[in-house]
Amino acid sequence: MNSSSLFDITGKSAFVTGASVGIGRGYAVALAQAGADVAVVDIDDRTGEKTAAEIRQLGRRSLFIHCDVTQKEQVEAMVAKVVSEFGKLDVAVNNAGIGILGADEDYPLESWQKVINVNLTGMWLCATAACRQMIKQSPCEGKIINTASMSARIANCNASYNASKGGVVEMTRMLAAEWGRYNINVNCISPSYILSPMHASTPTQVRDRIRQLTPLGHVERPEDLYGPVVFLASKAADYVTGVDLLVDGGHTLNAWLTPLSREVPPRVSPKEEIVSLLHDMDALGIEHDEEGINFAYKPEIADAYKAAFGLK
Repeated sequence: MNSSSLFDITGKSAFVTGASVGIGRGYAVALAQAGADVAVVDIDDRTGEKTAAEIRQLGRRSLFIHCDVTQKEQVEAMVAKVVSEFGKLDVAVNNAGIGILGADEDYPLESWQKVINVNLTGMWLCATAACRQMIKQSPCEGKIINTASMSARIANCNASYNASKGGVVEMTRMLAAEWGRYNINVNCISPSYILSPMHASTPTQVRDRIRQLTPLGHVERPEDLYGPVVFLASKAADYVTGVDLLVDGGHTLNAWLTPLSREVPPRVSPKEEIVSLLHDMDALGIEHDEEGINFAYKPEIADAYKAAFGLK
């Protein structure tokens, strides 16, 4: 087998949860570009249908499936629909997730439960449903890929989000140990701060700080996850399981109190950083300036960053 065919997933069938915009849309597009048929799974019907249409324009089969990942019956119906449309399930990408800001000393119990329910329980429901389907198939094998976060390794958000993502990493390791006997690989990807619509409210000063504290010098984009997700979905990763693949541009390596220096320009310019962000905001119908910023979209995020940076 030559090296190029190792990453070819033509003929594979996949689903991606939380796939309407942002990281999930990036995963779905990357898998389709590598040859897979991809089901777009989300609770946002309008943008989900748009993403599925984009994938069909790439020459792959795609459909949108409305699914709340916290509901076991909906998850099982989603997997059944994928198999009904594509005939099998080879790759399950469990990406749906949320974050709710707030200081932990005053954090509402219902917010804690919602974050854990979506980010951890929902991911477990999707992973187990995918596993059961893969076991039924011949040959018995598959690739399950979960989205964790660098927040599983650093204290940068709040207890609900960081605990949920830390849980994803350990859940991934345990499922990998359990399901290797079925030739099912289970891995996770941990991104950094990424320019999805969730970060449309981050001030330019925050993006500048991220660039300054990231060795590779630019804010992460969904496109930066194309290679990692295709690798983990392909034969190239057949002997890789239980791994938390950190894709953060080196951000978590930096322990200095001053910004890092650069000798050459980063590979990605600020204008190139926001290509997918602008696409997603337009798809969602969110107004934005030329830098893809709208403080009114997620005002709680904007307020938190402004307070932390002393901005008005």
